[in-house]
Parts: sequence; structure tokens; C-alpha cells
Amino acid sequence: MSGDKNKGKDTHDGVDRPRGRQSAVPTGRVGRFARVARLTAGVAGGMLAEGTRQWRAGNRPRRRDLLLTPGNAKRVADQLADMRGAAMKLGQILSMDNGDMLPRELADILGRLRSEASAMPESQLNAAMTEAYGADWESLFSEFDRNPIAAASIGQVNRAVDHEGRELALKIQYPGVAKSIRSDVDNIATVLRMSGLLPADVDMTPLLEDAKSQLEDEADYMKEADFLKAFYEVLADDERFIVPELQSELTTRNVLAMSYVSGGPIEELARKPQAERDRVMTALVDLMLTELFQLRLVQTDPNFANYQYRFATGDIVLLDFGATRAFKARFVNNYRKLAAAAIAGDRKRMVAAAEKVGYAMGDEDSVYRELVLELLLLVLEPLRYEGDYDFAASDMPARLSELAQSAAAHSDFWHAPPTDVVYFHRKVGGMYMLASRMGARVNANRLMREWL
Repeated sequence: MSGDKNKGKDTHDGVDRPRGRQSAVPTGRVGRFARVARLTAGVAGGMLAEGTRQWRAGNRPRRRDLLLTPGNAKRVADQLADMRGAAMKLGQILSMDNGDMLPRELADILGRLRSEASAMPESQLNAAMTEAYGADWESLFSEFDRNPIAAASIGQVNRAVDHEGRELALKIQYPGVAKSIRSDVDNIATVLRMSGLLPADVDMTPLLEDAKSQLEDEADYMKEADFLKAFYEVLADDERFIVPELQSELTTRNVLAMSYVSGGPIEELARKPQAERDRVMTALVDLMLTELFQLRLVQTDPNFANYQYRFATGDIVLLDFGATRAFKARFVNNYRKLAAAAIAGDRKRMVAAAEKVGYAMGDEDSVYRELVLELLLLVLEPLRYEGDYDFAASDMPARLSELAQSAAAHSDFWHAPPTDVVYFHRKVGGMYMLASRMGARVNANRLMREWL
């Protein structure tokens, strides 16, 4: 991959960005817990007010109906987004479970989280940069734009130019985020359980503990630097993709420095001809399978903002590798067997492979086992379909939601899916949603068979 290719600009990026809303990131456990406590009180007050209104109207609403008011949905989304860090990220993670183990209501309310958070005020930005580079940090750059080009759950991205004229993107971590991860996850999980939305009879401990570890990894920018470098090297000769180049001399534990790479929102690809939409989505699905079966490193964050498109050249820009997850060879091999059995329509082999992957499949010939098999067959439907799968015309999401609700009726012995599956299916679900949004058709079966 040439340096020129990395540094080229997209016409969609040549506009001035208005300064977004700023809010200080709450730091320290006491301050962050206070935010959660206020969120709990606000939601409870909203439920009481709505309940009073419903009773006066002669209705007898369910508790979940009282929780899912527009006011409460906004309270939850806004508060988690303002807190940033694990609080916001956990909401994003849980909202992507597509009903596999969480009520649809919870996925809906968490799904309202914005893809972009507020920016840090300049005082916190200065403190973060001073921690990374020292008090004279500004001397490292000939230019530094204090207006971030992106702000998300763990950090924000600011543009800079070094003294050699290289354009850089600096991913700057919000202060206090790394230290608050474990308490944030515990506090938010407690609030969700108290609300009645997190199933009391489903053991969420493995997923929550793994979420803590995953978020701690995301907050370690030295690890993300390794992932960025790995993807850059693997895709160096792949003309379809562009990956930023790591600037290791400026990278620290809380600032990730890379070459600035521009592009336009990939969703705008929807206005391009069908053939181009199909080409781009085929490349992304192919990349997803390569990540799992060859690299065993999967970028599991389904946020569309992690993918951009260059309208002038057709290049696909890949951004943000913080949510990259390493998978063990055993899981990859067993998932390959599960996919092969699903493609062959062999339910007996599917059960054996699913159990090796980590699913609890229930008793033979039980309704529960059939439900789990149907869920897996639905998730893998595009891989099973021979020919071009039309994502826009598919009603798979509706059928998946209906099946998930049926599975919820078996809560007395429903088990949370294996954690590795949850993370990989987040990636799969993100690719499906993007393909549907773009109205793309992909021969996923042909791509999958190359790995069988």
C-alpha cells in the first residue's frame, strides 16, 4: 500500500465541520456513580408519571410499557452518551444482541444511543494531551485542530499536521474512562436489572465480565496500535481497502496516532448503481470471513462510521480497530463446522458443532433445541442461499425477531449464547444491516464455500 494512496483526500471531506456539543467527561467513581443514580431516579420518576396517567385513563399498563416512554428512552440514551466510556459502550454492545438473549424492548431503548458522543471541553483535551506528551505538546505539531472530526464512546479524534507536513489523525482517550470500566459495567447492569429489563433468570455474568475485558482492551491504545498494524500489513496489497498507517513514535497508551485518511459516509453508497453497491458489500463480507477464518482477528464494532467510501476511486476506508477481538483456533474451526452443517442442512451435525462452539442445545427433539437451530439457520441464511442474496428484499430481521420472542418464552432454561458467538454475530449483524441499508446483493454462499 503506497503512502500516496493513504494520504489522498475524498471530495466529501472538504467541508468545514461545525463545532459539536461539548460536555465534560465525568471522572472518578463517585461522580460517574452519581450520574447512574440520577439516571435511575429520572427513569423511575418517568415511570411513575406515565403510570399515573395510564391509570387515570383506565388502563393497566405493564412495567415495560411504562419504562419504554419517549422521555425515558431519551434519558437513557443521553445520559449514557454523556458519560461516554463503558457506560455508553455497554449500551451499544447490548443493543446489538438482536434478541438472542435480551428482550426486544431493551435492545430498542439501547439502540437509540447516538453513534457520536459530545466532545471534550478544551480543558480536558489539554489535560489528556499533556498526559500523553508533556506540557509542551503543541510543539510537536505545526497544526492542531481542536475541533474533533469524530467523538465516540472511548475517545475523540482530532486532526493534526506534523513538522514534515504529514496529516495525522489523533485518537485521544477521554480522561478517567479506563479506570471506570469495571464500575461502569456493574452500575449500568444493576440499573438494567432493577428496571426489570435485564432478565433475572439469565446469567449475564460471563458476558458482562467479558465486556469488561473487551472494553479494557479497547482503552489500551497500544493494543489497538498492534491491531491497526496487523490489518495494515495484511491488506497492504488489497486494492479494495485503505487502512490508516500507524505513527508509532507519537502513539501512547491514551493517544493513538495514525495517518489521516478521508472518505465519505458509506451509507451514501446507496445512491450508486447496483453493481457498485454489490461490489462493495461483497468485499466487506469477504473481509469479514477473512478476519475470522484466516486472521482470527475480527473487528467486532458494527458502527457504520467505521467504514467509509471514496466516491472518486471506489476505495473502501477501514477505521477504528479498538473493538478487534482475537478468536482461538478451536472456536474458528468449530464455527466453520457449524456453518458447513447449516449449508448442508444437516441438523444433527449442526447440534454437534453448536455444542462444541458453546451453545446449550437442550434435550433431543425438544422445542427449545428446534428454536435454537432455527435461530442459527436464520443468522446463517445468507451463507446458505445459493446465488445472490438480496438483503433489501429479505424479511430475515422480522423473522429473527419473531423467533427470538418465542425463545424468550423458554426463559426457565434459556442460556445466554457463548460470548465469542455474541461478538462475532455483532459483526455479522452489522454487515447484514449495512447490506440492507445499501440494497446490496451478495453471493455469500460462494464466499463461504472458499473457506470450507
